[in-house]
Amino acid sequence: METKPVITCLKTLLIVYSFVFWITGAILLAVGVWGKLMLGPYISLIADNSTNAPYVLIGTGTVIIVFGLFGCFATCRGSPWMLKLYAMFLSLVFLAELVAGISGFVFRHEIKGTFHRTYTDAVLNYNAEDEASRAVDNLQHRLRCCGVTNYTSWFGSVYYPSNGIPASCCFNSSDCNPEDLRNATLAPSKVFHQGCYELVTSFMETNMAIIAGVTFGIAFSQLIGMLLACCLSRIITANQYEMV
Repeated sequence: METKPVITCLKTLLIVYSFVFWITGAILLAVGVWGKLMLGPYISLIADNSTNAPYVLIGTGTVIIVFGLFGCFATCRGSPWMLKLYAMFLSLVFLAELVAGISGFVFRHEIKGTFHRTYTDAVLNYNAEDEASRAVDNLQHRLRCCGVTNYTSWFGSVYYPSNGIPASCCFNSSDCNPEDLRNATLAPSKVFHQGCYELVTSFMETNMAIIAGVTFGIAFSQLIGMLLACCLSRIITANQYEMV
């Protein structure tokens, strides 16, 4: 088999792979920006120190975009050391994604516990003004849920004695006045009965297998790029191939 057709084939495959890799980075960047703009308040309820998650996605997506372009350039240039550097970067991405996927699966119960703690604290200290309170309102309104376990979670909050259950729990905003929400007898007929904790965690459990599968699938796809880059670098070096 002639060397040049093999190199051309490997280069074509690696360029296609690098383009797909670049698209993956663009998706991560878009998700990070969207998460920062749309989900910032919700993220603060899931974990104490997770407010930097959108920045992690933005940073990771940006780095992948840069190295995806670098991979295309290295492939077109036919530089063995650039290809080796690209393969090394892909191996680091593979390890990082593998560790992230395993950690998310192993510590899923800890994540649920953290969410229960932070959301309970936000409910008990709700004041309708700070960021945590606005996050609670948005979560209850969008997911159509109320309180941690149910609407009775609000009875122990500092907000309830003077204001009742927050209006974000009402399933009909036009029939929801503060006086009814302060009445423990009338309030249950005005608000959602399902608790937000059960709704969120059941969604997490249902989709955990899908999320883990996608994460591991993306991680192991890096092995393809590593193999292509290493093979191309070796063939170019062995045959002293130069681009014209």
